[in-house]
Amino acid sequence: MRDIAAAAEVAGGAAYYYFPSKEAIVLAFYDQAQRDMFPQLAVNLQSEKTFESRMRAILTEKLTYFAPNRKLLGALTAHTDPEHPLSPFGEETRGIREEDLAFFETVVRDSGIKLSKDIQPYLPRLLWMYQMGLILFWVYDHSPGQRRTQVLFDQTLKMLALALKLASIPLLRPMHRMAGELLRTVYDE
Repeated sequence: MRDIAAAAEVAGGAAYYYFPSKEAIVLAFYDQAQRDMFPQLAVNLQSEKTFESRMRAILTEKLTYFAPNRKLLGALTAHTDPEHPLSPFGEETRGIREEDLAFFETVVRDSGIKLSKDIQPYLPRLLWMYQMGLILFWVYDHSPGQRRTQVLFDQTLKMLALALKLASIPLLRPMHRMAGELLRTVYDE
C-alpha cells in the first residue's frame, strides 16, 4: 500500500480512502484492464475472420496490455485457489471472467467451428483456460523477449486450429461423447 500511495503521490492513509484493502486494488486493476481492452478486442473480433486469427488477435492484445504489469501478474499467480478473493477462478472475479468468456464465445460462434453438441458448449471455457495457461507460462518466461512463449503460442494455436478441424470428422463421434461426459464431470454439470 505504501508503494501504491507513493506512486500515486498521496499519503499512505489516503490510499485506503479509495481502496479499503489490497484486494480491492487488485480487483480494480482487473476491472480496469477489462474496460481498457474491451474496445480493441471487439475491433479485433470484427476484423479477423478465422478461428486462428481471432485467437491470435485476442491473446496478443492481452499479452501486450499486461506486459508493463508482468511482475504484478507473477505475484498474483499465488492466488489461483478459487476460494481466494483474487483468484481468476473465484466468485469475486466471476463478472470479469464471464465478460472475457464472451469473447471466446464470439470466436467459436463466428468462426464457423462445427463440433458435436457434447463439446461445443464447453469450447469457450476451454479456450479461456488455454489463455490462462499461456499467460501463466508468459509470466514466468525469462527467455529474451519471452521468445519461448511466442513459440509455445504459435505452435499450440496451430495445433488447436487443426484439432478443431479434425474434430468434425464423423468417425470421431464416439470420442466426442466421451469428451462431453468428461467435460460435464469437470464442470460439475
